[in-house]
Amino acid sequence: MSGDTRLDWKKDNMRLAFQADKVSPSDIVRQMIQAGNMEKSVGMRRFFKTGPGQYGEGDQFIGLTTPQVRWYAAGCRQLGLVELDELLRSCYHEARAMALVVLIRHYDRGDETAQEAIFDFYLGHTKYINNWDLVDISAPNIVGAHLLDNDRCILRKLAAADSLWEQRIAVVSTLALIRRGEFTDTLQLVETLLDHPHDLMHKACGWMLREVGKRNRDILTAFLMKHKSAMPRTMLRYAIEHYPEVQRKAFLAK
Repeated sequence: MSGDTRLDWKKDNMRLAFQADKVSPSDIVRQMIQAGNMEKSVGMRRFFKTGPGQYGEGDQFIGLTTPQVRWYAAGCRQLGLVELDELLRSCYHEARAMALVVLIRHYDRGDETAQEAIFDFYLGHTKYINNWDLVDISAPNIVGAHLLDNDRCILRKLAAADSLWEQRIAVVSTLALIRRGEFTDTLQLVETLLDHPHDLMHKACGWMLREVGKRNRDILTAFLMKHKSAMPRTMLRYAIEHYPEVQRKAFLAK
């Protein structure tokens, strides 16, 4: 690859040094690897629980920071779904994250037909959106955004799936609805997931409840009063984070 088409974060992290239509996904990943940090990648494998039996088992990391990933995404903004499909299938976490950032940009700028295609593409690739950060950066901005004015039955299907990540997509997607002042879907989903066994779902549900409470404390309080005895403690802690200390203690003393 010639020097004028090489994307080099270390040389100049404010200037895009290539046009995405001139390089292949494998070229992009290769350049990301060259800019990676081995020591950082080891720490990221621990942080994202990639050991045997852990939720991120087997995931591989290059060792790039979030700003670096977003910088690469800015340079790859012209990539189409065929190229993004290849990047989403990468064994490298940062390549998948970068593809999702590009996909969000396409959705934001697309017309109705393009948005429908991107929504379907996203749902067809959930097996590769396989860690909490990948879900959290993308689900509200694609699934949630699409469901603002479309049928929301897919949320129930995702919540009932066997995949932890599809379940998290269902819950976190509702952040887009919450931001528009619509809380029913969030509360219904959380109610069905109160007995979920995984801590990552407890945190996701608690986070969404907290977001509801930021906008309508009375609705959240009523929900908590009804379900606090059945609610996992982590979920409850997340949900009541913005309550006054006296109220937090009262809820936790259930």
